[in-house]
Amino acid sequence: MLRGSRTITGMRLAQLGMFAITAAIAACTSVRPDPRIVVDTPASFSHDLLDRVLVEFVDDQGRVDYRRLADQRGDLDRYFALVAAIGPDNHPELFPTREQRLAYWMNAYNAAVITAVLESYPIESVGDVGLPTMKAGFFLLQRIPIGGKTTNLYELENSVIRDRFHEPRIHFAINCASASCPKLPRHAFDANRLEAQLDEAARLFVSEPRNVRIDHDARTVHLSAIFDWYESDFVEWPADRLPDSPTLLDYVSLHAAQPLRDQLRRAADYDIEFNRYDWSLNDQQPGRVRSLAVRSVEKVG
Repeated sequence: MLRGSRTITGMRLAQLGMFAITAAIAACTSVRPDPRIVVDTPASFSHDLLDRVLVEFVDDQGRVDYRRLADQRGDLDRYFALVAAIGPDNHPELFPTREQRLAYWMNAYNAAVITAVLESYPIESVGDVGLPTMKAGFFLLQRIPIGGKTTNLYELENSVIRDRFHEPRIHFAINCASASCPKLPRHAFDANRLEAQLDEAARLFVSEPRNVRIDHDARTVHLSAIFDWYESDFVEWPADRLPDSPTLLDYVSLHAAQPLRDQLRRAADYDIEFNRYDWSLNDQQPGRVRSLAVRSVEKVG
């Protein structure tokens, strides 16, 4: 009887597993460029369209005016159509340098995230999109064309940007449309000044108390969860400025201003606690979903 019960349980688990896979496949959606936009192969690749979007619709806190952008998305749609059709893999002649390729992939990621949010807007979190488990609906189950191939945001970040470039500063530069993400920059990444942009993004990130905070009384350093999730990227980075067997605090110190660097030196043997990640949307008008729902209820009533 016990064996039979286990067999039945195993069958049920298998059925549930198949159901979950089927549901996940059914839940997959595609974020497609506007089919009316015709893309010709340019003589050189420009990120000017994205730059205009970021300047116009992103504030100094990295928050996006999604409501206004949804009504004025012409530049974003043209840029997304461009990166959907053309990239370093299918047009390598347009991206001969490492800086050009990395700038492209980071800009493509940020543009794809904004576009994916608009496809489901208004929402309060990326977790509201599709299947909410582990944010899979937003990052895994949305099929997105980038550079002539179909991918998803998870693959774009991990199989392309992280695996190809081994550059930990990208974690301070690409934005997942959430409150605990690095601030979305107000300018597109530019190959000609990419090093300076990445350094600036890193300095800004570690300077914010929400990402790095030292409590000397409790002998604890509070860090963004990003340092937990991608610890190997930071401590295994082959930088001459890092000591042998570096710690997360050693890496943070690389980008910290002198006062914080001194505090981190004092905190070298403190415990580290990682902050809870806030997945609420990086919206300039938070609470819009809730207000819309209230108005809908009032109309029904």
